[in-house]
Amino acid sequence: MSVVEIKEFGDADQLVPSTRSVPEPSEGELLIKVAYAGVNRPDVIQRRGLYPPPPGESDIPGLEISGVVVKTGINVTSFKVGDNVTGLIGGGGYAEYCTAPAGQCLPIPEGFSLEQAAAIPETYFTVWSNVFDRCGLKHGETILIHGGTSGIGTTAIQLAKAFGAKVITTAGSDEKCKACLELGADLAINYKTDDFVEKSKIFTDEKGVDVILDMVGGDYIQKDISALAMDGRLCFIAFLGGPQASVNFMPVMLKRLKITGSTLRARSKDFKTGIARNLYEKVWPLLAENKLQPVLYKTLPLSKACDAHKLMESSKHIGKIMLKVTD
Repeated sequence: MSVVEIKEFGDADQLVPSTRSVPEPSEGELLIKVAYAGVNRPDVIQRRGLYPPPPGESDIPGLEISGVVVKTGINVTSFKVGDNVTGLIGGGGYAEYCTAPAGQCLPIPEGFSLEQAAAIPETYFTVWSNVFDRCGLKHGETILIHGGTSGIGTTAIQLAKAFGAKVITTAGSDEKCKACLELGADLAINYKTDDFVEKSKIFTDEKGVDVILDMVGGDYIQKDISALAMDGRLCFIAFLGGPQASVNFMPVMLKRLKITGSTLRARSKDFKTGIARNLYEKVWPLLAENKLQPVLYKTLPLSKACDAHKLMESSKHIGKIMLKVTD
């Protein structure tokens, strides 16, 4: 089969076409002929040599796919050969075929194309696990989402609004702020020209926000703590601005804050299966009703994975970058 692999760690030009043997599904797995694969920030970090796949996972990049089931492992009862599915995987998406645990796969939402469906798993699993499970965002609370036009950001804005939260987001241009507002954000802050702490305080009548989803870290950490309300929750899912900062933790005590974070890729199959069940029960109906939509920015052929990574690193995109793998 055709794949795109990492020749050696480094820049996007290290993504090169290659061939591999078609994998065999193990017990509880599906073999999927991949139609589309999503491109995500973790793929870029893996390519740089900073995010190795967990033991036993493919070294081929790609954490989310859609396609058709062509073979099932033993003890698979949820899907059959010929089913169209989308799924979260630990690696191997930049390939014509890949294996996926059946519990981490879901049927294509009603009315969705395979292209749209492949844009769902990585961001929806991540946002649900961190915003709703870890941080317990509730109806009527206010969430601050950094990077509002990223794949994670566009997903988090829509999900938070769908479940009754007020949404503040940050983005790096007026154009991107406008896109966030069109997705449903109540306030979009251009972080290059405005202070998100000050603007968040004004929006919340000085109370502060209840939840912050942060993929930046660095000098945002102290600002996040300042922006939080009493009993606020701060969740890190990446550190694009660096994992270290000089921080005054006194407000953490005085405001009874909770600071948490997670990575999803290394979690167990059972853990991810639990997220998939929650999504199918609580989110899939909203997708079918067109109340949620993945934001697709650009789709390139698998052979242009290098260009897809360059586009992601430019941060010019609004929403998801996809790879078309097979017809």
